Amino acid sequence: MKRILLIVCDGLGDRPVDSFGGKTPLQAANKHNFDWLAENGICGLMDPIAPGVRPGSDTAHLAIFGYDPHECYTGRGPFEAIGAGVKLEPGDVAFRCNFATVDADMKIIDRRAGRIASGTEEITSTLDGTEIGGAEIVLKPGTAHRAALVLRGKGLSWKVSDADPHETGKKVLDVLPYEEDAKRTAEIVNEFVRLSHEKLADHPINATREKEDKLPANIILPRGGGIWVPLRSFEEKYGLKAAAISGVTLVRGICTSVGMEMLDVEGATGGLDTDMMAKADAAMKALESKDFVYMNIKAPDICGHDGLAEEKVKVIQRLDEMLGGVKRQLDDETILAVTADHSTPTEVGDHSGDPVPLMIFGPGIRTDQVAQFDEISVARGGLGHPRGSDLMNMLLNLAGRAERFGA
Repeated sequence: MKRILLIVCDGLGDRPVDSFGGKTPLQAANKHNFDWLAENGICGLMDPIAPGVRPGSDTAHLAIFGYDPHECYTGRGPFEAIGAGVKLEPGDVAFRCNFATVDADMKIIDRRAGRIASGTEEITSTLDGTEIGGAEIVLKPGTAHRAALVLRGKGLSWKVSDADPHETGKKVLDVLPYEEDAKRTAEIVNEFVRLSHEKLADHPINATREKEDKLPANIILPRGGGIWVPLRSFEEKYGLKAAAISGVTLVRGICTSVGMEMLDVEGATGGLDTDMMAKADAAMKALESKDFVYMNIKAPDICGHDGLAEEKVKVIQRLDEMLGGVKRQLDDETILAVTADHSTPTEVGDHSGDPVPLMIFGPGIRTDQVAQFDEISVARGGLGHPRGSDLMNMLLNLAGRAERFGA
């Protein structure tokens, strides 16, 4: 039986870019190793959830790992909290949050507070451990501009709306209950948002940021509320001892939730400055003792959200160098899969429902006629057009680990 290395390049898929003559960033990039692996492997075009569905990174990862998000997903908050190191208790309601910048009229200037990357622990400590409306507030920093909020107490509900309008130039929203039993929770979250603005307006971290002509993180906006739904462990589900590498709080939370061992790698930031080679080396080392290793690279998604097509090409070329390092260390006992959790087109600036390229390489695999790894070329590949929920079955089969269905 073979080992499996799965690399997910977050937001890698894209659409034609005018400044590239109608090519996608993948088509425009110089990527010898991507193309070599595609030519010597087997490819396809994958819908992470289903055709046309715009996946979140959370629901896409659940599907790719073989967990039905329609059954086990209530919101992003619980995974963000677990990834931030919070041990959730029964009855806890968790939210993902953004540090954001608002003006005096509570109109959003920047939903990411200038992509704040430091000082967030000091900011969250201002509110962590306080009490609002009989609920304990647990607030922990996540990756970059993100944080996790947990409300702990009796009679709470996750069925409330978001404070974040998801667009700049709009005012912070009043959180509304979706059912009568959620009215108290909505009131608590609204008070938390108000209090965050009050406490952070003059916070020393923000005073320093403003002196440096940086946007202040003067409010915290919760969204994606949910409750924890216990998941069957990855090892129990597939019989695989698994490890994961990611600098992204959300992804760490999902991997932890299914029992993967999280490997801390120096330089794995979850940002554009992440050390991709260090991640790759750690993944290859982990395969010496693990059956399955998962590695996440966030950088392409950041470029997509910020509309940076040229930067996305540079990130793809860095990914290509990283894949060259992986390729040099591969042996005949490893199956390598490379794909994305969703498309984040740079000219859209958000996730789209476009399918993503998928490539699998390893010993004994049927090769196809694909010679380039991009959104158009792989559509002719031998894997066809699978869904994310099909991926684990394909990898288990190619690794010689699939159980027979029937006699």
